[in-house]
Amino acid sequence: MPRGAFQALAEDDPQQIAGYRLAARLGAGGMGKVYLSHTPGGRPVAIKVIRPEFAEDPEFRRRFAQEVRAAERVQGLYTAPVIDSDTEGPQPWLATAYVSGPTLAAAVAEHGPLPVATVLLLAAGVAEALQVVHGAGIVHRDLKPSNVLLAADGPRVIDFGIARAADTTALTSSGVTVGTPAFMSPEQAAGRAVGPQSDVFALGQVAAFAALGRSAHGDGPSHAVLYRIVHEEADLTGLPAELTELVRRCLAKDPDARPSLAEVLALCNAASGTTQLRRPEDWLPGAVSTVIGGRYEAPLPAPVPPQQPPVPAAAPQYQPTAVSPSAPMPPQPPMAHQQQSAVPSHPHYAPTQAAHPVQPLQHPQPVSQPARRPKAGVILGCVAGALVLVAAAVGYFGNLDSGSTSSNSGGGKKAGASRAQATGGAKSGGKKTGSPSGAASGSAPEPTVYKNINLADGYALEFADRPLVPRHDGGYHDLDLECGSGTTCSIGTVGNELALLDQGAKGSLGACRHETRYIRQGDGITVSRLSKGRQLCVTTPDGVIALVTFEDQSPNTSASRYVTLDVTIWRDAVPATDG
Repeated sequence: MPRGAFQALAEDDPQQIAGYRLAARLGAGGMGKVYLSHTPGGRPVAIKVIRPEFAEDPEFRRRFAQEVRAAERVQGLYTAPVIDSDTEGPQPWLATAYVSGPTLAAAVAEHGPLPVATVLLLAAGVAEALQVVHGAGIVHRDLKPSNVLLAADGPRVIDFGIARAADTTALTSSGVTVGTPAFMSPEQAAGRAVGPQSDVFALGQVAAFAALGRSAHGDGPSHAVLYRIVHEEADLTGLPAELTELVRRCLAKDPDARPSLAEVLALCNAASGTTQLRRPEDWLPGAVSTVIGGRYEAPLPAPVPPQQPPVPAAAPQYQPTAVSPSAPMPPQPPMAHQQQSAVPSHPHYAPTQAAHPVQPLQHPQPVSQPARRPKAGVILGCVAGALVLVAAAVGYFGNLDSGSTSSNSGGGKKAGASRAQATGGAKSGGKKTGSPSGAASGSAPEPTVYKNINLADGYALEFADRPLVPRHDGGYHDLDLECGSGTTCSIGTVGNELALLDQGAKGSLGACRHETRYIRQGDGITVSRLSKGRQLCVTTPDGVIALVTFEDQSPNTSASRYVTLDVTIWRDAVPATDG
């Protein structure tokens, strides 16, 4: 039975998530519920399951997947790393390393304000965590005492970047702002653009809370707290002198007036009276340290009940009868064929399906099993492989029909040789498949040129569209723009070949046809690498080649992020390969 900080699973809680057996509930918040589980090796993990209403929003799913991919790159000493996730299943979730310790909010509520030395070490640890988070192109956006855990060896920052996923959903489009009002920055409270300096303001709020035991801008209705954050100075009455400069500078209304994270670390060192902070094993007050082992140490995973082997079905009983030698033999009972599937016994994972006897002479029925949706690149590869096999089979049987026994006879084209033939069916939307008319002889089709296309964050281009207009309907397209929580944006594609031409190189149909330095699938080209006139080549499985010329990007003062592109498209541009 869970103890201390752990709650027993309720009737409406799942027993497992994607093979992770759940041991207890850790808590619940605005984004979803958090459960305790364990890895196969026995390490405890925290699994956050997203609320169903968010999971039903396509824009949330897109943002959530983007933020989780970025969060997986964050590996810092003072962060709880993301170790597993499913952003595409019926109910998205992510798993992070479990941290044994209370939240800052719980520690202050139970034990009161923390001493100065602890607050300085806390602020320095959070600053280091934010350096790693911002380095991955993420802005936390919801840094608050309940997202800072106090472990025996230092603080841990959790839930970085996830709040951004909810900012653009239909649930928040009516004016609801994601985040905790008492710990928002003025720009976030006012609905303006949020950058890394917003997290510095929240760090100041967290440090003030740890030292004072209350919010620096007071409590009350959300609109009143937000008004004070935007228009009034913080109430720092009772704040120790050693923390005054650090907190006041972090709480500056103007983002540009706030210190950098490196300056925050320098302020913490200066306030501690040393050139470098040293984190002792007893950095927390004794009362807080005592409860960590007794209340927050993760319980062992529950043992898996032993699996009962299926009982063989008893054969029908027949009574022996006297038969004369010349009489026909009586019908014999059917043999009972039994097959027991091997069900591995694992200490941390429950089997998803018990063994079943296999009945003879029955057609197999499809078994519905939970599985993660394969990535788009895997789908494209599988479809492409299937089409190649089909094309090869057609060629083989065609040769048999013509009386030939050779699989490579005559001067005809090889089955599946054309790239368009091999992968043209991987995309939907009425695109052409098979050998393009203008490409069979390697001739150059007529290009279509589109000038000054503004491709915004979250939008994409589909080269088959005429005219070429950015889409915003989810899914994967030929070219898209994705921006992280910070200032990082990237141009990417899924299932196509994307290449960045050399600086100063003049792109053309021929240059794109011969370019083979493709970006790895799933990666994009960071916009910061592009200067005016830099060009990219995109080749699709259905015979389209596009030359994309980068012209400009949105200024820092813009309310939205976008890039301006010129796009030249050659449809039916990939030549077939002669045998």
